[in-house]
Amino acid sequence: MGVWVQTAAAQETNNTPVYSEPPPRVEPLPSERPYQPNPLSQDFQVGALQEDFTGNLWVGSHQGLAKINPQTGRVWIRVNVPNRFIDAMVQDRVGRIWVGTYEGLVRVDPRVNEITAQNFRLPSNRVLDLAIDTRGFLWVGTDRGLAMLSPDRGLLMTTLQDLPGISANALAVSPNGTLWVGTLTGLVGVNTASGYPNDRVLDLPGQSVQTLAVGPRGNLWVGTANGLLVVDSVTGQLLRSVTTLRDRSVTAIAFDSSESLWVGTESGLLKLNPYSGALVGMVPNLPSGHVLSIEPDTGNKVWVGTTEGLAWISLTTGLATPHSGFTSPVGRQ
Repeated sequence: MGVWVQTAAAQETNNTPVYSEPPPRVEPLPSERPYQPNPLSQDFQVGALQEDFTGNLWVGSHQGLAKINPQTGRVWIRVNVPNRFIDAMVQDRVGRIWVGTYEGLVRVDPRVNEITAQNFRLPSNRVLDLAIDTRGFLWVGTDRGLAMLSPDRGLLMTTLQDLPGISANALAVSPNGTLWVGTLTGLVGVNTASGYPNDRVLDLPGQSVQTLAVGPRGNLWVGTANGLLVVDSVTGQLLRSVTTLRDRSVTAIAFDSSESLWVGTESGLLKLNPYSGALVGMVPNLPSGHVLSIEPDTGNKVWVGTTEGLAWISLTTGLATPHSGFTSPVGRQ
């Protein structure tokens, strides 16, 4: 596979809060320690990963919420959330972590590792995805529509329940400020100022959208049950279908700081050249081939959530190592 070289991308701006953390201890990664399964945890799906401004990694799974040091793999803390089934996370402009569960939305302050706001009055409390728009407002995708909240107060500001395609499966904000929503029947472009749809793309191969990401050139990358598509984020025009992923169910998409494209499917994790679509490599040794979430450039690793647990990928070898604290015994091979 060659040598993959990157640097961690936790860059601070003038508006970035500075949180104090204990210094990392020098200790082996969890994969190098004896595995001790938690008999109380039956579901090891890792549906959401989020790096915070300080470089720590938040892991949302069906075991709950945890913060880890991505350099060592050490678990800093586990946060007690009202519902432990987590499939969505995002960080707002001042560094707070928003967590979407099966029973609503909670806000966690990383400085104190505690819940500071929550909302259970959404169109549906089954949260599927989260996004922060260019004005800093929080958009919540649920299985019965879309909502916008004030991230400072956690208050519901507007809802869009007659969303074409009903279920807001995936969210992404384009460079021009449009919120693109992946639904059961295609794509919907929402004007974030008015809260109304202004674009609709229905003729996508595969129709039902499972995941979205904005690429380094501003195009929208769309994962469906039948493949990977590239869409113009301004016009909504389909630009191309990525041949390498045709007839594969795409479940997660992420770009790293070197602009390499990571694509999670139900049958493995692939690294692609985003310009040619050529396959660079396929990652072996994941806890499960069914990938749910990807967080690159974190602790000089790529972190991957699967249906059977969490793993990290070495950027020098391209090999994956399961994290013993978030991996089921079945998934450890």
